[in-house]
Amino acid sequence: MFSAAHPEHWLAFTAFVLLALGLDLGVFHRKSHRVGFREALGWTAVWTASAMVFAFVAAPRWIQGWGSTEATSFVTGYVVELSLSMDNVFVIAVIFRYFHVPESWQHRVLIWGILGALVMRAVMILAGAAVIHRYHWTLYLMGAFLVYTGVKMLRSSGGMESVDPEHNPVVRLVRRLVPLAPAYDEDRFFTIHQGRRMLTPLALVLVVVETTDVVFALDSIPAIFGVTSNAFIVFTSNVFAILGLRSLYFVLASLMGYFRLLKYGLAIVLVFIGVKMLADHWLKAWLGDYLVNVSLGFVIGTILTSMLASVILGVREQDSPDGKAS
Repeated sequence: MFSAAHPEHWLAFTAFVLLALGLDLGVFHRKSHRVGFREALGWTAVWTASAMVFAFVAAPRWIQGWGSTEATSFVTGYVVELSLSMDNVFVIAVIFRYFHVPESWQHRVLIWGILGALVMRAVMILAGAAVIHRYHWTLYLMGAFLVYTGVKMLRSSGGMESVDPEHNPVVRLVRRLVPLAPAYDEDRFFTIHQGRRMLTPLALVLVVVETTDVVFALDSIPAIFGVTSNAFIVFTSNVFAILGLRSLYFVLASLMGYFRLLKYGLAIVLVFIGVKMLADHWLKAWLGDYLVNVSLGFVIGTILTSMLASVILGVREQDSPDGKAS
């Protein structure tokens, strides 16, 4: 039974990620440009296909003991992270709009934001795995936290438009401690203004995106640990989801209005995973190996249902004379 990846597996996977990012930065996106819907959709398909190839083709041949249960846990973790990242996508769209970031520069912010996110997620996942391995009862704390977060999301009436980067304490700290240029200097993060080297507003946007990701990671990482406690599966599924987040942003950013019910679907997923963590012992005794399949089916079904319901609601509102769904 697959229990832990060897160090060479971690190194090989890290090398793959660095190679992929190097090709992305140095070959495919050397120059800043506006990422169109078709290009973003194509890259989203590439990253999704890469994740599935890893789970069902590469990993079974590469890692001894990797079977259908591990592959299903990987896919479930991937779907959970990608789904929760959709919420992050909408917040990033608000941030870009707030700071008036031109579309041609947004990709540069996202790629560097993803690099930072990968490092932070790796640290959080390894630390979380170590804590869970030593203090298994912390899983119950994570489960309770996810239930609380999910219920809070269900009861919340605030939309994405309520996000205000000016209230971000990190933004205030950066503006207080670091010289900040008054205007953008194309897609640069640093510039020379009045003879001084300063951060550009684009660097401030990057800081906001990074801190936002940390906040979302506090929900998403415990959620994946609710799927599996295997650190390698948690890490690899998380990384593939983050790598696809950049292209997913450009696919979904223009469709924000159509997915207004997605928040409720995500909240239900968090509550479900939280309850699963709290009742894991009884659920495993009842469902056995079928538990991972049930979890995957529930997560995918809930997310798709919330998205479909959002689209139907939007269509009904457009067809209604008073602009309200009947």
